[in-house]
Amino acid sequence: MLIICCIYIKAEAQEEWTLKHCIEYGLQNNRNARIYANQKIAADAKAREVLADYLPKVSLTSMLDNNLKLQQNVIPAGVLGPNEIKVSFTQKFNSNALAQLDQVLYDQSLLTGLKANKLNRELADLNIQQSQESIIYNISAAYFQLLVYRQQILLLQFNSKTYEQQMDIYRLQVAKGVVLQKDLDKVSVDFNNTMSQIRVAESNFQLAENQLKFEMGYPIDDKLPVNLVTAITPLAGQEDSLASFSPAARIDYKVSSTNVRLLGIEQARIKAEGLPKLTGYARYGAVGFGDKLGGAYDELLPYSAVGLKLTIPILDFYKRNARHKQAVINRINAEESLKLSESKFTVEFENARTKVTQARTNMENDKRNVDLAESVFKVTNLQFQKGTTDLNDWLITRNSLQSAQNNYLNAMYSYYQARVDLEKAAGTLKTFLNSL
Repeated sequence: MLIICCIYIKAEAQEEWTLKHCIEYGLQNNRNARIYANQKIAADAKAREVLADYLPKVSLTSMLDNNLKLQQNVIPAGVLGPNEIKVSFTQKFNSNALAQLDQVLYDQSLLTGLKANKLNRELADLNIQQSQESIIYNISAAYFQLLVYRQQILLLQFNSKTYEQQMDIYRLQVAKGVVLQKDLDKVSVDFNNTMSQIRVAESNFQLAENQLKFEMGYPIDDKLPVNLVTAITPLAGQEDSLASFSPAARIDYKVSSTNVRLLGIEQARIKAEGLPKLTGYARYGAVGFGDKLGGAYDELLPYSAVGLKLTIPILDFYKRNARHKQAVINRINAEESLKLSESKFTVEFENARTKVTQARTNMENDKRNVDLAESVFKVTNLQFQKGTTDLNDWLITRNSLQSAQNNYLNAMYSYYQARVDLEKAAGTLKTFLNSL
């Protein structure tokens, strides 16, 4: 019983998840994070593969020939006698075992390709960072949507209680004949509309919660204890710190820049394929001959050799030149795309900063409008209780308050979304996470 009570108390005291907790969980459990982590491992393996082309290679070869018809050679007449002599210089069975070591001594194309290993690792790291930023952005957007729906449900539930209290009063007055049934019906219509809005909001809340779980990599069937009561007020005003911007801060820019450098290396590698290649080798083997199968292995005759092999490509110029020209065009296009991205990222940042400023102004104005509508409703409600105003005025004021609340909720979500869009445009989503 003591253990059960301790577990229950611990479960009750469990802290609800904030936005930062959700993002940290998503960075560890989102499937995309695992995919890009695996790509980093693949990039390391690719680097080892390229390096292996410049390392020594050892091969073992064993052969056994069954010469069904022996090849004959001719010794011309006059060498060993007056007539030509036909003779075979091998036997029916021929065995050969060979061990060979090859070492590339100079291959400029391989040396150039090795330079890409570091860039491939950098690109894999950048892809991981890009994936993390995408996770942060998607979780934040889903969390803010969930927050707004939760606030909407709370406001609608409060409004429904107000209508319900008024309906209880009107039922008594209708029973006493003080008011007409149509007055009760007017309040009932607004109450029913509010209940319908609550059901829609609850459905939207469930959909948004499922989307948040998906972005986090959280089990869909498990309960997600998200803290949605406290609004994220630290966001307000922080966009002023993002006054300066450099396109180089964007991960997208860094990825494109790295790809340009990789294309430059590929261009140089293709050009280097036209240079001579020098390879050293050493081999050791043994051959055996016999008229029967066993005889081919009774006595093996060893042989060995060391040497150098120089390869000079000549007639593949046209193909290599075409490949080099394609590589040059690809690099130039990538550079132009990078310059285009600089302007694009600058425009995105300026637009995002303008939107977040406007969204913050709208949210502040709508909040003041809600406060004003609440003040007006309190006065109208007091007048209605004292009988100095009618039901129509009360309903109009109540509906105006509800409309102001809806506008404020929409403005709140627009601000939160614009705030995250600004962080994305500035390339500071990681800093945004640390500031939560």
